[in-house]
Amino acid sequence: MAAALASPSAVQKIKPLKVAFVYIGPPGDLGWTYEHEQARKAVANRFGGRVRLDYIENVPVGPVAESVVRQFAIDGYDLIFATSFGYMDTMLAVAKDFPEVKFEHCSGHKTAPNMSSYFGKIEEARYLSGIIAGKMTKAAKIGYVAAFRMPEVIRGINAFALGVRSVNPRAAVLVEWTDSWYDPAKERAAATALLDAGVDIIAQHSDTTEPQLAARERGKLSIGYDSDMGAFVGESVLVSAVWNWEVYYADAIQKALDGTWSSRSYWGGLREGIVALSSISPRVPKDVVAQVERARKSIVGGKLDIFSGPINGQDGKIKVEAKTALTDDQELTMDWFVQGVIGEPD
Repeated sequence: MAAALASPSAVQKIKPLKVAFVYIGPPGDLGWTYEHEQARKAVANRFGGRVRLDYIENVPVGPVAESVVRQFAIDGYDLIFATSFGYMDTMLAVAKDFPEVKFEHCSGHKTAPNMSSYFGKIEEARYLSGIIAGKMTKAAKIGYVAAFRMPEVIRGINAFALGVRSVNPRAAVLVEWTDSWYDPAKERAAATALLDAGVDIIAQHSDTTEPQLAARERGKLSIGYDSDMGAFVGESVLVSAVWNWEVYYADAIQKALDGTWSSRSYWGGLREGIVALSSISPRVPKDVVAQVERARKSIVGGKLDIFSGPINGQDGKIKVEAKTALTDDQELTMDWFVQGVIGEPD
């Protein structure tokens, strides 16, 4: 006589993987946190009931962040993503206390046996956006609203300036610091100061659309960052250097589900699809679009390294010799500006 089959109600349900995201700002910033949240939603749709994905927003760096991350670990979360550079040491401290939990830190450089770091070569997309800015500026003065004086931001400014000056050697990039990742008022004030100084295009490494809005209100153009800011501001945003975090999150979560997750330092680029250019504004001429596409293919194909020499520093002296290129470590610790950038890197 055959054994009776267990009823569906008697079959133990598979426990979903519990995943948490810690955000530095609100998803409504339309920039940095917005793109992480779009990726979280996409991954939730991809994995369905196999994964539970929760998040907390507006978590300040420091003791509050440590309390939040620690509580997620105490509450039985299997995988925790913290999405800002300032969370790095917090994550490392908590990871040591919860070796069975997997930790992922965005944009930092420290790892542990149960903690990875991940980021993308957004500077590749910034270089391409710089080509557009260099072609479209009439004043030969481009403004750049920048968050913190740190290698990640400096590297992006330099990549953008190299793109600008590859097509417009007389153009300058003026930098205004906000000392904040997310502060709409400071970002607008910085953009306004740059516009008052005579720039006709505003670029940025900050988290909201306020610089783009300030430029549009003055009849000027802009370059977006994080998300496709043209979708929120309009055609005055010529292009945006954007993130596609789903590429990384889907892979990390799949590895956690498969039992193949291990600590790593991830730094993908255009080739991997974690960074990209948004759609380009119809205000950009077709020949410029074609020039950008040729440069993109050269980067993806390994023919163009944007930090290969010769590159002069801000003082006009050679920083990278011809036929050489910066190493990853040199890029990740960059603390100097290239020629054509106006501002102080420290």
